[in-house]
Amino acid sequence: MEDKSSPKDFPVVCVGGSAGGLDAFTRLLQNLPADMGVAIVIVNHAREIATQLHKILPRFTKMPVELITERLDIKPNHVFIIPEQRDLHVQDDEFRLKPISKPRGWPDVITVFLRSLTENWEGKLIAVIVSGYDGDGANALCEIKEVGGITIAQKPDTATQPDMPKTAIASGCIDFILSPEEIAKEIIRIAARE
Repeated sequence: MEDKSSPKDFPVVCVGGSAGGLDAFTRLLQNLPADMGVAIVIVNHAREIATQLHKILPRFTKMPVELITERLDIKPNHVFIIPEQRDLHVQDDEFRLKPISKPRGWPDVITVFLRSLTENWEGKLIAVIVSGYDGDGANALCEIKEVGGITIAQKPDTATQPDMPKTAIASGCIDFILSPEEIAKEIIRIAARE
């Protein structure tokens, strides 16, 4: 895909999940082409697993997979992974890492990142909530829609742990309820329209 005029006008896809998320992440990535012009950001709510995803997921995609570091440029055709014990933000086309704001109980790293995107990213936003416990991300879905973004939940019966997708669906702000393979097709369709 050719470079576009502005560095910030490509879509960012935030894929949030936790328990059972690895299955959803791999099924999604296996069905996405490496050159569709979107940045995939995997925000894993199960903190202790996050550090392994950048080693596991390259087997399932031709896109480069990077563990996010402070001030890393957001680029299309890359998969980015949140590190453990950090909140993730966006500022000036770069990732910013902050100490986790909710160190005890269920983290809300997906919600924090989605809200940062609504405030600091000019390109199209796609929020995807996949398998996991709790309801992280659900509180930011209506905000994603308010800025013209698209929201997708994994179909609960295709999720290893359906709590997170069910909470997202209950928000009333989900556009599509799909299997990981169908989510990939929808992302491809959205990217082609950009």
